[in-house]
Amino acid sequence: MATALVGGAFLSAFLQVLFDRMASREVVDFFRSRKLGKGRLLQKLEVALLSANAVLDDADEKQMTNDSVRKWLDELKDAVYDADDLFDEIAAEDLEREAGSDPRALACKVCSFASDACASGLGDKLEKVLERLESVVKQREVLGLREGIRERTPRALPTTSLVEESGVFGREKDREAVIELLLSDRGEKNTSVMAIVGMGGVGKTTLSQLVFNDSAVKGSFELRSWVCVSHQFDICKLTATALEEFSSSKKETENLNQLQLQLKNFLTGKKFLLLLDDVWNEDSNIWNAFLVPFSYGARGSKIIVTPRNEGVALVARAFSTYYLQKLQDKECWDLFAQHAFEEHNFEAHMRLEDIGQRIVKRCDGLPLALKTIGSLLRYESDIRKWEIIAESDIWDLAPGKNEILPALLLSYHYLPPQLKQCFSYCSIFPKDCRYEKDQLILLWIGEGLIKQPKDSRTLEEVGDQCFCDLVSRSLLHRVSNVESSFWMHELVNDLARYVAGRSFYSLDRVNSHQVSSSTRHLSFVRTRYDVASRFGVLAGAMNLRTFLPLNVDHVTSNAYFFLTDEVLHVLLPTLSRLRVLSLSHYQKLSMLPSSVGCLKHLRYLNLSYNRSLARLPDSITALYNLQTLILAYCQSLIELPRNMGSLTCLRHLDIRETFLKRIPLGMSKLKNLQTLTNFVVAENGGTRVRELGELGNLMGTLSI
Repeated sequence: MATALVGGAFLSAFLQVLFDRMASREVVDFFRSRKLGKGRLLQKLEVALLSANAVLDDADEKQMTNDSVRKWLDELKDAVYDADDLFDEIAAEDLEREAGSDPRALACKVCSFASDACASGLGDKLEKVLERLESVVKQREVLGLREGIRERTPRALPTTSLVEESGVFGREKDREAVIELLLSDRGEKNTSVMAIVGMGGVGKTTLSQLVFNDSAVKGSFELRSWVCVSHQFDICKLTATALEEFSSSKKETENLNQLQLQLKNFLTGKKFLLLLDDVWNEDSNIWNAFLVPFSYGARGSKIIVTPRNEGVALVARAFSTYYLQKLQDKECWDLFAQHAFEEHNFEAHMRLEDIGQRIVKRCDGLPLALKTIGSLLRYESDIRKWEIIAESDIWDLAPGKNEILPALLLSYHYLPPQLKQCFSYCSIFPKDCRYEKDQLILLWIGEGLIKQPKDSRTLEEVGDQCFCDLVSRSLLHRVSNVESSFWMHELVNDLARYVAGRSFYSLDRVNSHQVSSSTRHLSFVRTRYDVASRFGVLAGAMNLRTFLPLNVDHVTSNAYFFLTDEVLHVLLPTLSRLRVLSLSHYQKLSMLPSSVGCLKHLRYLNLSYNRSLARLPDSITALYNLQTLILAYCQSLIELPRNMGSLTCLRHLDIRETFLKRIPLGMSKLKNLQTLTNFVVAENGGTRVRELGELGNLMGTLSI
């Protein structure tokens, strides 16, 4: 179980996209016009893909216990990615011809490839893709993979102190016991530590939230602070967060000495409660260094830690340890039923109760497992589907080193294919990261994970439904009191990383695989100076689709980060298959290289908060696939390229807080545009407001 899954249903959704592309006008016309023979190559490719698709269900099941099948799925996934890139290249060429011009010629001197691929070159690429696919498909017989095995069921952000008490079952006695320990005075030092210890998914965070918000606890402490710690015990960051929580003011300094002095002065003589959720650190030296300023609090001050193992409690020198147990049978059923049944009249579900009770027992008293499996079955009334889940072999798999719960694997296993793709993409975000709903949906669209529906809905509306489905299945959770922000339980984040496999890579994690041509998505947490040497591992990642810098904490408008020119001018031009590129929050990025126009697969470009960015290269208007362009808070930006009208696929243009003098003429050609935050009309000439009348898909707010 330590080795990542690949996901047959993930591939099934991917293959459906390929089938649609192969039948598209531009692909058919391309091969006919160049006499490459649709019957000779495309039909052979289609046969190979159909043959692979037919056994994906069986392969998805068998990879759980068969490493050879898992490796076969890995190979198939790589070959499918290559085929998708090839057809995307054909589609890009078609868009370029329709545009009637070639702004990319401005960048051709610095591009590492020709701006227009010749027919024979694409034919050779297709031959290689076909050869690889046929080789992979032949192995299905050796592996004993069979067709049509089963029918599928249709259809770590920082924790906070807020809790929805109506959704908590069986923890009242635990709450009373912990509060009694917390408020007791046993003659310890001014500040003492207590621990709530329990396995992952048992509900330590929920219990801590109940205690933290208890009225007796609130009345016993002058100050309270909630800090989510997770795997990285960064003393400087944790001290700053605790100080910010206590004082309700942001501390910008990164000087640990100054932070600790400020914290000491603020806490001296005050009785406080500090709750450190999800602590992993077992280094006593680090803990002792962190604890110093807290020792100045008034007598009775307390620190609560919530580790998974007793070793952390020992290192923290906890005066008392409370071991949180699994839920009892009745509470397990109540929690499961709340999530599995839409209404509370259980008599309507009597025929499912016996099966549900069996499922509840297999969840082994873990609230997280009960919620995710209950959510999985929430809208499923078919007894046979419940039986499939109750009897699945996945329950019998032992958790691997990442402690992936069988119940979580089941929840993923029975997601619809498109949801599987969207969920696994969340692995690109680190633990303790907030998910901004609209941003994530735009990333999904940019990566091609959202399929154009056959009805009248937009891609954004389908993405919104996928997001809501992940929330309803308890795989994403809303941040209390924040409408657009969501988070993922750390064990669910482990699951996302587990199923994503080697296609996803983070520079900030201990990865089980190397960056290679199989790596398609990259994320990393920004540092103050991101130099070229940090990205040296990307030398073999020529197929990268995502280049996404992130911040675990919310980035403020005055945060400064720097990216070296070598990354911009040497590394990025080699990543010719990028679909998502973010360079936001990098200061002194005054000009993008013209080579950005060679990234013809690009759908999503985020340049926000680049205060020095004065203009965009004209070659950017050669990005005919571009759907999202974010330029918000680029306060030096005064003009856009004249030929913006050639970006006919553009759906979202965010130019808030820029100082544009005018919007260029020709914007009325952007018929797909849904978001246009500002419309600037120059005093002398420039765009006329009546062009807005031709943008029939605009929605949201618009400032003129």
